[in-house]
Amino acid sequence: MEKKNINNVKLGQDVKIFDFVNLYGCSIDDNTKVGTFVEIQKNATIGKNCKISSHTFICEGVHVGDNVFVGHNVTFINDKNPRSVNVDGSMQTEADWAVEETFVKKGASIGSSATIMCGVTVGENAIVGAGAVVTKDVPPNTIVAGVPAKVIKEIAVETEK
Repeated sequence: MEKKNINNVKLGQDVKIFDFVNLYGCSIDDNTKVGTFVEIQKNATIGKNCKISSHTFICEGVHVGDNVFVGHNVTFINDKNPRSVNVDGSMQTEADWAVEETFVKKGASIGSSATIMCGVTVGENAIVGAGAVVTKDVPPNTIVAGVPAKVIKEIAVETEK
């Protein structure tokens, strides 16, 4: 993708961006790959060595740490009470709601078609199963799955040799 097509985006070294990607006002760090048909909105951050698979939506206020895998068609949410209009019928603007930040910590993996609600943290090395709906924090080194997502297994932590 030519830099002239990227609006106010901070890119690290060796970032690979495939066709039909919408990026604006975000930050993507070194060696990260962004697949086809991905949108990453303003004030979202993506760490080093991440893989963001196709058809994924990363909205404002989402912060993805280093070495994170995000599967195909993953959706992040940043508003607990989304509305199109205000009580008086006027269209809502950015002034009418507040972004609720979400954090995906280092080494986590999120399976295809998962939905991550706002205001949660997916802990280090955690795995979110495909199709899961994450409504609360995911502890580090665990596997969660289901709707709503629940811990199904703890992951043994490997120590450095």
